[in-house]
Amino acid sequence: MADEQTPETEPDTAVAEAPSAPAAPQPVLAPKERRQRARAAKASKIKARAARTPEERHAERVAERVAKARARRAERAQAKAKTTHSAAEPTPPREHVAGTQKTRQGIVVSDKADKTITVRIDTARRHRRYEKIVRTSQTLHAHDESNDAHIGDTVTVREARPLSRTKRWRLVDVIERAK
Repeated sequence: MADEQTPETEPDTAVAEAPSAPAAPQPVLAPKERRQRARAAKASKIKARAARTPEERHAERVAERVAKARARRAERAQAKAKTTHSAAEPTPPREHVAGTQKTRQGIVVSDKADKTITVRIDTARRHRRYEKIVRTSQTLHAHDESNDAHIGDTVTVREARPLSRTKRWRLVDVIERAK
């Protein structure tokens, strides 16, 4: 058997040791011809792939799935190591930072509910494209602890924590009384 292997390996080494012939200069091809040759090469690869047996295709699919699973496992392990590394450092306790509360000025349109007023806030702004003044209004419910405001009063309200399902504002003061 050793005798059989030596003649086969000798021509291979002889070919490898032989000086490589200078490569012939590639002809300059027009873009259209280049595309046609690329398409022909791709088609020949597809034909070669189509000539495989179903068992070969299945084996290739299994090998591809195994490689993808290995890559997924490595990525998950890396992500897990990253989260455990960051979890090792204790997080500092959070400090309470008071935000700035919004204040709005509007007209009371209803004071029927006990300790609650409905305030209409009118806004006028210029349309970005058409430059026309667009007037809109928004109604909101505000908490009025002493039932101080009445219909038609101009009031200032300030944003607050949710006081009920619809109340998120508190009455600050009555600016102008209705006549």
